[in-house]
Amino acid sequence: MARPAFKKWLTQFINPAVERSTYILLASVILLFIYWKWQPMTTIVWETENLASHVLLAVFFSGWLIVFLSTFMINHFELFGLTQIYQNFKDQSFTHPEFQVNWFYKLVRHPLMLGFIIAFWAAPVMTYGRLLFAVVTTSYMLIAVKYLEEKDLRKLLGKDYENYQKRVPMIFPFTKFKKG
Repeated sequence: MARPAFKKWLTQFINPAVERSTYILLASVILLFIYWKWQPMTTIVWETENLASHVLLAVFFSGWLIVFLSTFMINHFELFGLTQIYQNFKDQSFTHPEFQVNWFYKLVRHPLMLGFIIAFWAAPVMTYGRLLFAVVTTSYMLIAVKYLEEKDLRKLLGKDYENYQKRVPMIFPFTKFKKG
């Protein structure tokens, strides 16, 4: 649903102003369905205690904090489709915000994904079920960002994004090194 071709198809049936919020709503419903139908696999892969447990819990919450703060570093309300609805309500045409690089986006191009990966893997108690979830979602994010999202962003933002790609690592900070 996040791909431009699907958005174009969908907006034949719904107002473009509600396309993004419809995507968010349906993605959330699907995630809730997965949570509802999830069958626990409770065998423990690893379990930490004392200080290690507290450190991993702090890292876990830092991941979620990165996700939350990253939404505001781009445009939280546009990301969830609220800006589009508000502007439509006010009879204003929606324009995408201009490309900018700030805060976490100076370290990685996709800090939201980094935050999710941190939160999914920083587990004081890692069960097979949680490990399966972490492996599948991390794999999906790495593949989707590299082969879908990055392509769409290059097409939408052009040279600015291509230059950004050359300078800033995709998801993991400090993995781009200057040559020479």
